[in-house]
Formats: sequence, C-alpha cells, structure tokens
Amino acid sequence: MTTIVDGTRDGRAAVDKAMSLLASFGQDGATGVGVSELARRADLSKSTAFRVLAMLERNGVVERTGTDYRLGARLHDLGRTVYAPGQERLRDQLIPFVTDLYGATQETVHLACLHGTDVVYLAKLYGHRQVTSPSRIGGRLPAHCTAVGKALLAYHPDSAQQALGRALRQYTDRTIVDPVELTAELDRVRREGIAFENGEAQPGLSCIAAPVLGAHGRSVAALSVSGPTGRLDVRRHAATLRRIASAAAKALPSERGRPVPSAECSRNHALAC
Repeated sequence: MTTIVDGTRDGRAAVDKAMSLLASFGQDGATGVGVSELARRADLSKSTAFRVLAMLERNGVVERTGTDYRLGARLHDLGRTVYAPGQERLRDQLIPFVTDLYGATQETVHLACLHGTDVVYLAKLYGHRQVTSPSRIGGRLPAHCTAVGKALLAYHPDSAQQALGRALRQYTDRTIVDPVELTAELDRVRREGIAFENGEAQPGLSCIAAPVLGAHGRSVAALSVSGPTGRLDVRRHAATLRRIASAAAKALPSERGRPVPSAECSRNHALAC
C-alpha cells in the first residue's frame, strides 16, 4: 500500500497535516485564526499550512473569512453524524426543555452531556442578543472551564476524579486550574444545584447551568443559559434553570430523575457573574 505524502520537509502524510491543522483551531474554531498562527500551532511551514487549508476549504471543512480561517459547516455536519445512539435519544427527549428554557430567558441556551472529561453540546438555541461563544452543536469543550461541565462533573464522581487527576488547561486568567479549587467549586455546585462560569472559557462570557439528574443522582445532561458578563441576570435565571432541569429529569423514561437541589445561589457568585 502506498502512503500519499506531500513534498514538504517533515515528511508527514497529508492527512496527518490536515488533522494537525484542524486540531490547532482549538477554541478559535468559530471565530477564526490566521494562517501564520495555525502553522505555528501545527508545527508546519506557512506554505504547507496554506496549501492544506486550501484543500480543506474546497471540501467545506474550513471557511475563509478575510485573512483568517474558521471551521466549516461540513465539519459540524460530520460531527452530528457520530453521536452515540444514547446521545441522540437524550437530545430528542430533552429538546422540548431546551425550547422551554429559551422561551423563559430569551438568552442563548445549551443542552450538553459528558464524554469523559469533556462536554459534548447536543443542542444550542441562540438568544436575541447573540454573543460569540466557543460552543457548537456536536462540539466539545473541557468540562472544568464551562458551567455545563461543572454541573455535570459535580454529579458524576468518576469523570470528576479523571478531571481532577489531569493537568487543567488554562483558557483565560479566570479558568480554574487548581484541583483543590475545582474540588471546592464542585462541592458548592452540589450544595446549590447551580454551576457558574464567569469568563473561564472565553473573556466576557458568563454562563449558569443546572444538571439533569438520573435515578441514582448522577448527571445525565445539563442545561445552561449564557450571555455577556455584566448583562446576564444570574439571580433571575437560577430558579428557572432548576425548575426546568428538574422537569427534564422527570421526563426521562428510563431514568425517573431527581429534582435539582433548591438552595439559593450564593450572593458572591450572583454578583461575580
């Protein structure tokens, strides 16, 4: 069998270079990254990066926006086809509650579940006043830097232990990277039934989330509301999130889920978000 290799000095196969470039977008997949920066992240020459990006663009995997590139619609379509059957069923069962949450808040709302120590976004509805965010339907983010992720980890001990045993990547100066601090944060989520994110995945973006709990008290999914820091009314949305997440848990036919803890969100977190 012949391996197809392009003529660059590092000798990597073209598919390896394409995968390196796609992985190099990281959290910038929605907003875009320049060729020079992508080449640096992927350890490729700029000419090689440009050539591979042109091929990916022709196939709809990336899109060009001015001098930058961002992940394309075809890649997201492919991502939707690889949902595990359980994730697809979960999305179908809970999408009415995503719609209810959007109707009650008019903000951007998400439905997510855990995959290891990452969150997978199963659904997203955009608010009337959109804000750029790294979340995409079918996309993943590390659980420790998102409100939905912390809501899920707090009620999923195995995944929480995995996350706490790894180096926690820092995305902004507010990302929690200390395992002791993250442990305390997950304890607070369990007490209050609500998780917060205040510029931890992206500067200027805040989020509040509640878990959808299964029969044994483990998180099955999480619902969230997000918006610009300073405008998002955390205190107003907390009760709505708890109510809808509890209703969603009861609607799971195989789970007969539990209600979300009803403690009021702390004043410090309400003010911080």
